[in-house]
Amino acid sequence: MSEQENNQQLSIELTEDIAEGIYSNLAIITHSHAEFIIDFIKIMPGIPKGKVKSRIILTPQHAKKLMQALQENVARFESQNGTIKDIDDMPPGIPMNFGGPVGMA
Repeated sequence: MSEQENNQQLSIELTEDIAEGIYSNLAIITHSHAEFIIDFIKIMPGIPKGKVKSRIILTPQHAKKLMQALQENVARFESQNGTIKDIDDMPPGIPMNFGGPVGMA
């Protein structure tokens, strides 16, 4: 790598509306031979229809890098905060309906 390549820095802009983020409690991942598609969905308790809030399309190489970055970050989080419990590991009786009212049509 040349000295010029070492001195280059990537500048990333984060606008205010994007910085707010989007809440998602479900992700659906599909793929073809050329790309991975991750749909981030928000599901509300008692409402049978979820809404895709964001879609990210990645090359297979970038999907693999994302997976590795997530694995590294989860490992760091767990080393500082303890093991993240999977929903399947939760004790019985913990409601997964968020405690909200049931929707009626």
